[in-house]
Amino acid sequence: MRAGKTAAYYTLGCKLNFAETSTIARQLEGEGFARVDFEDAADVYVINTCSVTEQADKKCRNIVRRARKLNPDAYVVVVGCYAQLKPKAIASIPGVDIVLGANDKFKVQEYLKNLDRSEGVLVKNEHIKETRTFHPSWSAGDRTRSFLKVQDGCDYFCSFCTIPLARGRSRSGSIDSVLEQVEEISAQGVKEIVLTGVNIGDFKTEEGHEFRDLVQALDEQAGAARFRISSIEPDLLNEEIIKKVSESKVFMPHFHIPLQSGSDVLLERMRRRYRAELYRERIQKIRELIPHACIGVDVIVGFPGETEEEFQKTLDLLHELEISYLHVFTYSERPNTTALRMDGAVPVATRQKRNKVLRMLSLKKQRAHYEAHVGTQQNVLFETEEIDGMLQGFTENYIRVQVPFDAELVNSIQEVHLERLNSDGIIEAALLLAQDRN
Repeated sequence: MRAGKTAAYYTLGCKLNFAETSTIARQLEGEGFARVDFEDAADVYVINTCSVTEQADKKCRNIVRRARKLNPDAYVVVVGCYAQLKPKAIASIPGVDIVLGANDKFKVQEYLKNLDRSEGVLVKNEHIKETRTFHPSWSAGDRTRSFLKVQDGCDYFCSFCTIPLARGRSRSGSIDSVLEQVEEISAQGVKEIVLTGVNIGDFKTEEGHEFRDLVQALDEQAGAARFRISSIEPDLLNEEIIKKVSESKVFMPHFHIPLQSGSDVLLERMRRRYRAELYRERIQKIRELIPHACIGVDVIVGFPGETEEEFQKTLDLLHELEISYLHVFTYSERPNTTALRMDGAVPVATRQKRNKVLRMLSLKKQRAHYEAHVGTQQNVLFETEEIDGMLQGFTENYIRVQVPFDAELVNSIQEVHLERLNSDGIIEAALLLAQDRN
């Protein structure tokens, strides 16, 4: 390829994908590819795909079409989960040059070097069982926080999920390597690091260290001002981890814990490794040790066998628990999952109705979480974007606040007084001067 080459990136899906896209971009920058915006007619487009959305194929096709329209001569590389699961489908999309599965997505430059378009689409897609290497990744450059991948893959094989087929078995790096990456990220001026993974609580090293050991090591290391734990399974979020977070000065009082269903019948059909009572105990322990914590919950509605009675069990449990918000997912059939063969399919209209019910509950829970903290003083990490003359940020326990825009506040942690909840669902705050602080 010619000198002065450029590359643009598009990421679909989760925080993990954003971390990996950022890593691929840094690799290409090291090979002389300047990073440009997607709309800037790049020489190379890298599209990192997701398998969770049921419209993965449609989205991928649309993005490829956009890239080729911007630069008909561009090289288009498709990587990620959907590339692992459906390589032939992606290779058939007009304009795609390279398709890289889980084992090869960090070798983009290697395959670009010797690409011969006359030989057709280059597809590198080893069987997922051969994917054993852990590739450290972290995001940077686009926000005040960084997503740091500390674990990849999953051994759980829930009946609705394709992730183990897309990413392989659970694997992690060493604690020392994580600490080195934290230092590197902190040196970039990042104030908050979000620990991410497919099943982060299953972090295990060759030295025998587990996730609780990682939390301890990070708590003892000076560096980034704040850490957050991304989604963690309730059976892996033990009391020791909760206690460590409760005593930490750097881990934020914020947990995101998948529930999926409040029905033990459905949890068994889903192949989840806990039951509703254990979930209830985890929430109660958090509230006991960290009363002001923010607790987010994932829920799936419309899973096969979800009768009105079983859905009501989920609704009742969520009403009972002192949680802060919900991420509600409508079940959709996925190829190569055992749920696809289950009886008791729920009509799509019913799934959508139940989704709406839980989204309304989420708004109520979030509003209660916000209102409970009006009148308090909180530390806020302000972000970078000016929105209608205001600057927004998040408290330690994940409350979105805003103050009048001031460029000097960007990417800084400030103490504020939470004044009121506005009509947009955001807390209006006032900066505290030194003499105002208690």
